[in-house]
Formats: sequence, structure tokens, C-alpha cells
Amino acid sequence: MICLSVFFLTLYSHATPPDWPKEIKTKSGALITIYQPQPESMKGDKINGRAAFSAQEKPADELLFGVFWFTSTMATNRDERTTTLESIVVKDIKLPGIEDTIKINKLRYLLEKEIPKWEITSSLDDIIATIEQEQELVSDELKNDAPTIYYKTEATTLVLMDGEPRLQDDKDLKLKRVINTPFLIVENPDDKKYYLYGGQYWYVSSSLKENYQPATKLPSKIASIDSQLKKENKETKSTSDTKATTPPALFVSTTPTELIQSKGTATYATITGTNLLYVSNSDDDIFKNINDQNFYVLLSGRWYTSAKLDGEWTYVASDKLPEDFAKIPEGSPKDNVLSSVAGTQASKDAMLDAQVPQTAKVDRKTATCTVKYDGEPKFEKIEGTSMELAMNTSSTVLKSANKYYCVENGVWFVANKAIGPWKASDERPKEVDKIPASSPAYNVKYVYIYESTPEVIYVGYTPGYMGCYVYGPTVVYGTGYYYNPWYGPYYYPRPATYGFSMHYNPWTGWSMGFHFSAGFFSFHAYGHPGYWGPPMYRPPYHPPYHGGMYGGRGPTFINTGDININRGNSNNIYNNRNDVSTRDRNRGQNGNKPSTMDQKNRNSQPGVSQGSVNRSNNNVYSGKDGNVYKRNDSGNWDQRNGNQWQQSKQPSTMDRDYQNRQRSSQQNSSFQQMNRGGNMGGNYRGGGGGGRRR
Repeated sequence: MICLSVFFLTLYSHATPPDWPKEIKTKSGALITIYQPQPESMKGDKINGRAAFSAQEKPADELLFGVFWFTSTMATNRDERTTTLESIVVKDIKLPGIEDTIKINKLRYLLEKEIPKWEITSSLDDIIATIEQEQELVSDELKNDAPTIYYKTEATTLVLMDGEPRLQDDKDLKLKRVINTPFLIVENPDDKKYYLYGGQYWYVSSSLKENYQPATKLPSKIASIDSQLKKENKETKSTSDTKATTPPALFVSTTPTELIQSKGTATYATITGTNLLYVSNSDDDIFKNINDQNFYVLLSGRWYTSAKLDGEWTYVASDKLPEDFAKIPEGSPKDNVLSSVAGTQASKDAMLDAQVPQTAKVDRKTATCTVKYDGEPKFEKIEGTSMELAMNTSSTVLKSANKYYCVENGVWFVANKAIGPWKASDERPKEVDKIPASSPAYNVKYVYIYESTPEVIYVGYTPGYMGCYVYGPTVVYGTGYYYNPWYGPYYYPRPATYGFSMHYNPWTGWSMGFHFSAGFFSFHAYGHPGYWGPPMYRPPYHPPYHGGMYGGRGPTFINTGDININRGNSNNIYNNRNDVSTRDRNRGQNGNKPSTMDQKNRNSQPGVSQGSVNRSNNNVYSGKDGNVYKRNDSGNWDQRNGNQWQQSKQPSTMDRDYQNRQRSSQQNSSFQQMNRGGNMGGNYRGGGGGGRRR
């Protein structure tokens, strides 16, 4: 076994596709070509796999083909969907059909010497699409009871409140406002009525929870707020949807609720090759199955069924859906739901993606956090564990034995007292994995500590930390539980599952899909005091909503001006920390400097092909048996034997590997197109029809 200290797959921007194969030229003139690696298994930040390669020590030498097996540590950037393998252990190298021991030894020496110097681009999609081994998935007991589901045929906005409305004095507004809603709702002391800001329109009601109607005239205090908001929106060039011709209706809910609607009476369109209809004049995923005449709707990754649109809805497991759902064609207008249909390739990809961590390294010297409590710290026991959870703080603070642990932005901290001081922790409580989904601290199970040195701690979190959970054969959003918030002088909200029309996208994760314009949320002059929804906001493709925050950033009723701590940084919350690095820039450790690499001008290095490589040449594969195979122009397979290709009996796994690699190529291409703002059709990776994006 050859232990190699550093092996880098360089991170590049979206503009540079991670094409295969890669060519590496050494200073001595040797040429090594690496074909797309074939991952075999993945666990945490470790990946095992193999790759086919060819090598020439000198241009005049014959081309030798072989296979090498490796184990590596991943450093990922989920926003760019790229990965860096920061260290590698080469477990074995085979050269099928080569008996010249002198050549074998020379090539082995060359590979052992050069592997640590390579810089090769890779993508998460290449890993997810081509990984061979089924991952060990643990289905947690989440709560799947249907929320209250209302169906409307007119433009309607769902006004969410986190329980019964709570009015509190606002020092900036100099009015009382509702603190437990993402909407700006204030009480006007002059007429004792409540006014709700809707961007283009204001609404008024004598009741906090019902009967909001468009306000025809604003009282002076409300008009002053309106002027400030419009001024702030103009200064920040805030955008919203096209101006509505009439104000949408409002529907207020204080319990977990989802709103589905169509633009007028529901109209239906067929899905080719199935007995399914979908509501074509709706932005929601509403289906009707002709065979059983029932309706099906997808909410937060969960399916619910009813005999009528305005009826009672019940949960149906993704593997109990009518079989036609799995037949929805990729590229069709409704292929976005395939990720939530058991057994589809989209659902398998989503489950694998949910296990890929966003990794980083923490600086021990500078990393710290601040925890604020509403009074003296108050802890309650976490069911099924000996740990306790702090209730009167927006931070996730656990008490385990005589120590206190806090998770802030994907990093574990430890202290001897509940109030700190806090330092980065290189361990987490042993009972973390026992935290049940009924606890609001459930998501910290998905924040990991991998390794540590005296200087840094290697950490990571999977999408579970952000609310994306593998549940049986698909992924879902949220635990399904309602968590009571903390009310006192401060309001500390908890994660929510329903009410935000969460939709899954294979590249960007979960997106909100409110049925209203961006103007309903005010994030500028006055912000909003409390937001308990999705922990990290991702806007859908239509329309460009604003919004979102992740808990643990201090009291939410304080008007910070911008509650989205992740705005501008996409979905990688490590980007919010100055004491965390998500890219290891200390390349060339231990003297292993790339043989052709200029550290100041990496992109121009002659040793790595950085241009667009013809993917049609990416047709060489490694077999588990150590043989090398190539798909020829006729679609048949040749096997390398010594210095020549020979027709081979088709290996049982080669067609599967070929299809997976083609899918990987399509996914990469679609991702590039999405980031360029192209119209890609369907929602699933590789979709190419006329579908809309969600």
C-alpha cells in the first residue's frame, strides 16, 4: 500500500466544466491520462474508488493502460458542486497483460511520484451519478401527518403565524407589531386596527387573525412607514413580481398549513405514457390519477392524497404511490417530482446527494461563538438521552455530563459553563446520534467532526443540518414536527416543515415557493422580527422571492436590516465565518509541489489540461477485476491486453457504467446551463423537455 500525502482535485468555477479525461505532462516528458474515476463507496468525508489510466514515460514509448485503486478524503463545495480530494492512499495498481517487470516497475514508480502533484477537476455529479455501492441509509421516524391543506382558485397569500399572534412594542416603528410572523403586521393606536404590509398593497383588519382587506386609505402613522419602506426599496433597487392588477386575498393561519391553488377552476393536462393528469394552471404539484380518481399533492417532499381538492388529505408513502408516477418522463413538465418518487434514478441521486457533506476546516485559535440567553439559561431533557437542550436561546446548546456544547453555522463548540467562553471542539457528545426527530436539536446530528490537528479541526455537515432528510427511499424536507417557540422578552423561533411550499431541486436543494410577490416580506427599513421557516432560503426560479434566515444569530425581534445571514453566499453557511476555510490553499505540502505547476498562475500550468476536453474520448473504464475496457464506435466493448485492444465478451457491469457516465455528463452540462440562466426544460438533472423549473 502506497501512502500519498496530498492529492488535489482542484475547485474551479462553474464556467470551467469538469471534463474527462485529464492529461498530465511531467517535466521529464511523461504523459499520463486519467479517465473518469469510478467511485465505489462513500462514507462521511471518505471515498473509495478506482480509475483507469494510460501512461507513456516518453513520447516514443508504447502506451500502457492500467487501473489504480484509491481511498481519499473529500473537501467539497456544494454550491459549485465540486470536490477536492485533499489526501489519498493508493491501495493498488494493476497493468493487465503487461509482463515486462522493468516497464511495470518504471510505471509504478512514475505514478507513485506524480500522483501527489496532480490537480484535476471533479464534480459532485460525477461522484453521485457513477458511485457503485448502495449507501447505508437510516430512515428516521419522522412525522408525516398531513398539515391543514387549503385549496383556493383565486390568487391568495398564506399569512403564517407561529402560534397565536404575539404583539410587542417595536422601538423603531414606535408601534406594536406581531413578532411571530414573517410578515410586517402592526397595530395602529389611532383606530385600533391592524395593518399588514403587502409590498404593492396594505391590508387592514379589526382582527389579527382574519378578514384582512385592501386598505383604501392609510392612517398617518402607517403612511409614514409605507414611505420609509418604498424609499428603502428604491435605494436598494429591490425587485418584486410584476405588479398585480388586484390585491391577492389573504388567508391567515396559526397552525402548520399549506396552501395550494390554481388560477381559476383547475384545468388538466396529460403526462405522456401515464394515466396521470396534472393541474396545468397551478404552480403547485397537483396530480389526478385516472385509475383511482384521487388527487395527489407533493408538499415538503411528502405525498398526500384526497378524493377531492378541497377535501381531507392523508399521507401516502413514496413507495406506495400509483406506479404511473415512476413513469413520468424526464424532461416533461412535471419531472421535478421524480426526486420524490421511490425507485426513480432522480430519487436515488437525491439520496446520495443528501449524504455528501459540505466540508471545511476550523482555525482552533480564532474560532469562537457567542450565546445569548433570555435570562438565566434554562435546560430541558432531550427524550431518549441523558443530554439537555437550552430552551431560552436561539443557539443550539446541549448539556452533556459536565460540559456544554453549541453548534453555530456548522461548527461544534465546547465550554465548561453554559455562558462560555466557547472554543472550537474536536469532539461532539456521544449521544448526539440518539437525538429524536421530536427535538428541535435534531438537525445537529448532521454536523460532523472528522479529524483534527493542533492547529485545525476538519468538520462538515450534510443537507440534514439544513432540513433535508433521507426518509425511506426518497428525501423530504423538515421533520414534520411542530416545535414550540420560546416566548419572553425575546422570541426564539424553531424550524418549521410546512407553510413554505418547499420544492426540491437537484442542484440547489430546497426552495421556497410562496404564492405571493416579494413585496410581502420587508427586509430593509424595518426587517421582520421573527422567522421560523426554512433554515436556509433558496429562491425558486419563478418568481425571485427574497427571504430567509438560519436560527442561532441572536434575538430575531431585533431589526438587523437583513435577516438572511446567507444572502450572497448561496447555501454554504461556512462562508459566513472568518475562522473557517472551505478551500485548502496550502497546496504542495511536505515538498510535494506539482512538477509543472506555477502557484501564482495555476490556470496556465502546462502539466494539466484545463481546456475543454472532448468527452467522446472518455470511453475507457476500469473493471473491478483490474482489467481495462473501452467502448468502441459500434457500442461493443474491447478489453486491453498488453499493448492492444481485443474484442471482449460484454462485461455485465460495463453498460451500467457507461449509462451512469453519460448521465453524469448530462448533469454537468445541465448544471452549467442552469448557472448561465438557460432554459433547461424539466427539473430533473438531464431533463431536456419543455417543463418549467422549480
